[in-house]
Amino acid sequence: MSDWDESTLQRDIKTEGHAPTYTKLYNATYNPRVSYHYNPDVSKYHYGVRHPMKPFRLMLTDQLVISYKLHEQMDLYYPRRATKDELTAFHSEDYVDFLRQVTPDNSSKYLEALREFNIGDDCPVFDGMYDYSSIYAGALLDATRKLISGTSDIAINWSGGLHHAKRTMPSGFCYVNDIVLSILNLLRVHPRVLYIDIDIHHGDGVQEAFYTTDRVMTVSFHKYNGEFFPGTGNFDEIGVKKGKHYSVNVPLRDGIDDDSYIRLFKSVMEPLITSFQPSVIVQQCGADSLGGDRLGCFNLNIKAHAECVKFVKSFGLPMLVLGGGGYTPRNVSRLWCYETSVITDVQLEGKQVPSSVPFRSYFAKENYLLHPYLGERIDNKNTKKYLESVRIQILEQLRFLNGAPSVSMSEIPPDIGGITEEEEQALRELNEEMEVNKNRSEGGVRQLWDEKDEARKGELVD
Repeated sequence: MSDWDESTLQRDIKTEGHAPTYTKLYNATYNPRVSYHYNPDVSKYHYGVRHPMKPFRLMLTDQLVISYKLHEQMDLYYPRRATKDELTAFHSEDYVDFLRQVTPDNSSKYLEALREFNIGDDCPVFDGMYDYSSIYAGALLDATRKLISGTSDIAINWSGGLHHAKRTMPSGFCYVNDIVLSILNLLRVHPRVLYIDIDIHHGDGVQEAFYTTDRVMTVSFHKYNGEFFPGTGNFDEIGVKKGKHYSVNVPLRDGIDDDSYIRLFKSVMEPLITSFQPSVIVQQCGADSLGGDRLGCFNLNIKAHAECVKFVKSFGLPMLVLGGGGYTPRNVSRLWCYETSVITDVQLEGKQVPSSVPFRSYFAKENYLLHPYLGERIDNKNTKKYLESVRIQILEQLRFLNGAPSVSMSEIPPDIGGITEEEEQALRELNEEMEVNKNRSEGGVRQLWDEKDEARKGELVD
């Protein structure tokens, strides 16, 4: 009997829409409630024609998630924008006011402020800059609130993760540091927060914000040679005062491959999590550490990057999962879609992205594959000897931790629900309206009962 001709078994357009997109993998030990936080307006903004940051990558990611029907495995939330008060929980008021006021049309009136606030090629003024920032920050704050309330065990916001912004200025394409804002929110109820950053760039803005505290441990895996942006992230940046030894940096060289990265990541993170004992983990999943990224220089494939997320998830702790860098949009969306499947415990079917994906032509360069090979594009300069020295140096730093720091929790602020004054007023009005309708309804029922009783009076009359 001759072999089957595979072409006769391929799906046509009609059957493709009904084909299964994933297989559910049932985990006997841990089945977290996952929430997905996305405001589609965030993808409508534009840094500039030649700027490497492309917010439309978020739309591509969302379309892939929908096409694979991963939304069926999650609670979906359309988050509101962050308010000015929420942004000034970390950022200075004059900086936030500047972001609200400056536009491309009036920027000539703000020449001194542009210099003061580090506005330039990396962080240009573009239409809707403040709105864009408040949307992605609002989405991560919404995800944080779901973790705090216990509504979610793992909350995903791929539009977040802009880790370079400082208190008084933007940096590295980041205008508002949504990560710092979310960690500040988590600290209201969580004694210890672990921040893990696998973006190719050092998470300097987050490290700087929590450099003096032992309640937040920041861990960043990134390229470091003293010149690569932002130029920070060497071993000796370990924190100061109470925060000494609670900033951990893993400096890497060009071209690191899958096996080396995963082995180092696990060998560092397992003892670190065991020692620090965080009650919640914030995982930044910058996609510029993938091979072939426009601004990157690693050789990681999608599954290797996702293996780090899978490993952290295996500890069964509440997680906030967010995006970050990533400047080859088709690979960014592939990665974050696949990592969504890892978090929701499903296996995606088929080698190619579904034909139902809008803008599928973006994936044509690699024959529409979900997992194109991204490795071996750059020589790996991370020798086994160097990586072992990195591991030993970090484990030596962990010896100084002496276990998890004790925390005296103060009274939890009352605004933890994140409800704005306008929303609170609307809720009051809704409750009043519901009470009125309830009274009307009860009155109508009583009237109906009276009418029935009147009708029954004649039943006992001869």
